[in-house]
Amino acid sequence: MAHVEDQGGTRRDFLYVATGAAGAVTAGAAVWPLINQMNPSADVQALASIQVDVSSVEPGSQLTVKFLGKPVFIRRRTEAEIEEAREVPMAELKDGLSRNPNIAADADAEDQNRALDETGEWLVMVGVCTHLGCVPLGDAGDFDGWFCPCHGSHYDTAGRIRKGPAPENLHIPLARFVSDTVIELG
Repeated sequence: MAHVEDQGGTRRDFLYVATGAAGAVTAGAAVWPLINQMNPSADVQALASIQVDVSSVEPGSQLTVKFLGKPVFIRRRTEAEIEEAREVPMAELKDGLSRNPNIAADADAEDQNRALDETGEWLVMVGVCTHLGCVPLGDAGDFDGWFCPCHGSHYDTAGRIRKGPAPENLHIPLARFVSDTVIELG
């Protein structure tokens, strides 16, 4: 008799486990579409990074592209602009941080920490004033960089705030060269 009871207990245990497993699979199948709908859509994922051909940008000029709904300034600086930016003492800067997510978060605002390349020729920045979100004008202001006419913020040739109400330097997006003439944002 003991043998028969063991088989009944084993069958009962199997039925409990099988029922629980079927319930878990059914619950997972019901919940998965709800979780999956929270993933970004294909059009949003496609905009998460863009590539920009900068082969036609001459020294001393800039290209403005739209990325994630904001203007991004891609400037090819002249030797004079680079030299001017590198001569600025850190003590003269209102914001001492680089605001560059491509390097350490606590990196200072030295020109070398804001430029995209080692020579300092390429500067890529989000073209939104850090005061109230206006779009600064290029080749303007007291420091030959950018000027926000809305409230009078002046940025230098490295996009660092030097005068006016803006609290931070122009931010730098995630960016890198993927070839000699193509920059990838994002």
